[in-house]
Amino acid sequence: MAQAPSILFIMCDQLRADAIGAYGNGLVRTPNLNRLARRGLLCTQAYSTCPVCMPARYTIRTGREPYHTGYYDNGGLHLSESQPADPEARCGDYLPRTMRKLGYRTFGVGKFHTAPWNEELGYEAQLRSEELWNTAEQREGDDYVRFIQERHPEYGHLEQLHGERTEMYYMPQTSPLPAELTVEAWAADRAVEFIDAAEDDERPYFGFVSFIGPHPPLAPPIPFNRMYNPDAMPNPVRGDRETDWMDEQLPWMNHLIWAEDIDDPRARALKARYYGEITYIDQCLGRVLDAVERRPDADNTLICFFSDHGDHMGDHHAWQKESFFEASARVPFLISWPSQLPRGEERDDLLCLTDLFAIATGAAGRLEERDGIDALGSLTGSAKPRERLFGWYGQPGEPTFKVMVRDPEWKYIYMANGGREQLFHLREDPNELRELASFLPDVAARLRQAAREEMAKHEALAPALADGDLRSFPFRARELTRIRQFDLSRGVADFTING
Repeated sequence: MAQAPSILFIMCDQLRADAIGAYGNGLVRTPNLNRLARRGLLCTQAYSTCPVCMPARYTIRTGREPYHTGYYDNGGLHLSESQPADPEARCGDYLPRTMRKLGYRTFGVGKFHTAPWNEELGYEAQLRSEELWNTAEQREGDDYVRFIQERHPEYGHLEQLHGERTEMYYMPQTSPLPAELTVEAWAADRAVEFIDAAEDDERPYFGFVSFIGPHPPLAPPIPFNRMYNPDAMPNPVRGDRETDWMDEQLPWMNHLIWAEDIDDPRARALKARYYGEITYIDQCLGRVLDAVERRPDADNTLICFFSDHGDHMGDHHAWQKESFFEASARVPFLISWPSQLPRGEERDDLLCLTDLFAIATGAAGRLEERDGIDALGSLTGSAKPRERLFGWYGQPGEPTFKVMVRDPEWKYIYMANGGREQLFHLREDPNELRELASFLPDVAARLRQAAREEMAKHEALAPALADGDLRSFPFRARELTRIRQFDLSRGVADFTING
């Protein structure tokens, strides 16, 4: 019997697929991500089926879609009456617990974004580094914060170690820490330590490394803050505002994060910092890849790199994520296993974060697809590829609910708020600038029917159906508000002076 491979999952937060050199971006420098692409397969049509932080992460650790995890947005848990409160009772064992049962040594480093903040996930060793701390207990329980306080107390005064948020969310910034001390460097260093320590353990390892960047604030450390000239950056890609903002969450989100009036010069400056952060993380990633390559089982180590979602970065007159536009929902997906998979090839299979559970368990010899597919089998031709991919966002039965249907050519998006729908022919219009629902009603109707049929299979989605169709609500824009993300763990909740 072939020896089980070691498995390493590496993820970023808010990294667009098209912000990597291997995906065709000729501006950004990502030598190590390009190296990883040469080591295996670059998947061009991979998606986050619920493109926002917490739901995406519960999908990754469970192999389940939101109708099982109960997370459809960052607003909390939404369960049907019949769903048990315990997440593993709803979804099955989390991935790290599953891999431990399969004989793996397991470790996790970085951002996990769990509820509660210190939820036990099943790793033998876990080191947390989160974006925000709502209580003193959370700050004290953050392993990266502890590292700074104990080893580099000269930076202990900083309220926000990863850059300023609130009104500075989409302002070009520089990290308050040197490159060797940021949370990305810390995560890479700890991952290398775990990988090197595996030499003393006969078991294969399952590792999970989760970088916080390039999630805003866009604050790369010196010298990455000045690596890219804003004048060399392209302007955002926009359609007509009426089409771009059919999803009213986009203008609402712009206002929420103080980004409602970003002009092209500032957008270019932000992209320069975004790319600087990506190149910096790429350098950190290189140290992790070097650690893998030093080991004797390097060729029998499966590495999968991905992101939880993208960022509009001004495209479609929008910032942040939480839409089903490509900029938000399509993610990088690199998978390599030199002893088993081809090298340096592209695949256009429809894949998603839900498939990661099957990738890990399948490689370990105990395939468990759950809500995903056998992605390894699909990529090697031994299993049937996915014909359609579905995405979900917002509580079913509420105006915020949205559904996406993606097939090899088309994308259909339905928004319950106003019963609005969009249709894009992605093969001819990859930037989603020509909305076709009213011009091609037969295609829209076919994909809408596919959404209805899929939703009818899942009890938790029943509130999003009405009278045999997708439920709609009279259109209403949400009341505008602002985030105030200061350091709640130290009692800092707002500006000193309000008026």
